[in-house]
Amino acid sequence: MSDKILMKGNEALAEAAIQAGCRHYFGYPITPQTEVAAYMAKRMPKIGGCFLQAESEIAAINMVYGVASAGYRVMTSSSSPGISLKAEGISYIAGADLPAFIVNVQRGGPGLGGIQPGQADYFQATKGGAHGDFKMVVLAPASVQEMADLTGKGFDIADKYRMPVMLLADGTLGQMMEPVTINKSEAAQIEKPWALRGTKCEREHNIVNSLYLNPEKLEQTVMDRFKRYEEVEKNEVMYEEFMMEDAEYCAVAFGIAARVTRNAVIAAREAGIKVGMIRPITLWPFPVEPLARAAEHCKAFISVELNMGQMIEDVRLATGCKAPVYLCNRTGGIIVTPDEVLAKIKEASGGTK
Repeated sequence: MSDKILMKGNEALAEAAIQAGCRHYFGYPITPQTEVAAYMAKRMPKIGGCFLQAESEIAAINMVYGVASAGYRVMTSSSSPGISLKAEGISYIAGADLPAFIVNVQRGGPGLGGIQPGQADYFQATKGGAHGDFKMVVLAPASVQEMADLTGKGFDIADKYRMPVMLLADGTLGQMMEPVTINKSEAAQIEKPWALRGTKCEREHNIVNSLYLNPEKLEQTVMDRFKRYEEVEKNEVMYEEFMMEDAEYCAVAFGIAARVTRNAVIAAREAGIKVGMIRPITLWPFPVEPLARAAEHCKAFISVELNMGQMIEDVRLATGCKAPVYLCNRTGGIIVTPDEVLAKIKEASGGTK
C-alpha cells in the first residue's frame, strides 16, 4: 500500500502490522482499541493469518508468548486495564528474550477509569510494566502516520534485540482519521536460529525459558540482557525538536499532547517568547541527550502531560535539575488546550503569575 488513504489510527496500525509480516494476532475487546481487533478479524483470514479473540487478556498475552517462541511476528493490543492484566505475560516474554509487539491505546485510570484518552500509563510502560528487572522499548506516536510507521519500526526493533516493544498511543490517536501511507517492511523475514520450530534432527534442541533456579545464572542472564539494553539506548532513541535553535524555554510533550503543545509554541513565539519543543518519540529509551543539551541554555522546561505528572520525573533527571520544570496537565480523559499550555509557558517565562 503506497497511496495515501484515509484511515483511523487503530486501523492504520493494524494494517501496518500486517504489512510488517505479522500473521498472528491475539486480543480481547476493550475501548478505545477495539477497532484493532475488528480490523484483524476481517483481514487475517484473507491473508492466511490467525486472528483469535481470546477468553481474556491473560490468555491473549500467553498466546503471544507461544507464537513468539516459534519465532513468528505476533502482536496483541489492549487499553490500560487490559495491559495491566497482560503484565505477568509481558514479564515472561521479556525474561525469555522473545520479540513481541504490544499496543496500548490508553484510556483514563486507575481502575476502569473512563474511555476517554489519557497518558497515565507512562510509568507502567517505561518503568518495567511488570515484575523483575527488564525494559521494553516504548514508542509514542503523535499522528496516524506515526501509528503506522512506528508499528513497522517496532516489529523490527523487537526482532533485532529480542525484546518486547510497546506502542503507547491514546484514545484520540486510535479513533482519529488522517491520510496515511502504509509501506511493506523490508525486514519482515529475519533469521531466528533460537526459535522453536523443530530440530529435524539437525541441531540441538532450543529452549525458551525464564526460570533460572541457579541465582548466579539468573544474575548473569539479567546482566547480559541489560548490556543489550545499553545498545538499544545507543541506537534507538528517537525524538523531534521544534523551534529549539534559539529557544530560551522548552516544552516537552509526547503523543496527542505534543500536537496541542506545538500550537502553543507557535502562539508563544508570536507573543515574543522564545520557546521550543522536544517531543520524545521513544519514551524508553528516553531522549536524555537533547534535553541535557537544552538545559545548557534554557531557563525553564514545561512538561505537558495527560496525567498527574509522570514524564516530568524523566525530564528533571535528563536536565540535571539545572532549570525549573513546570507541569502543565489535565487528567480524567480531558485533553489540555493550546491556551492552557500557552498560559503555563508564560508563567515559566515570567510573563504572568
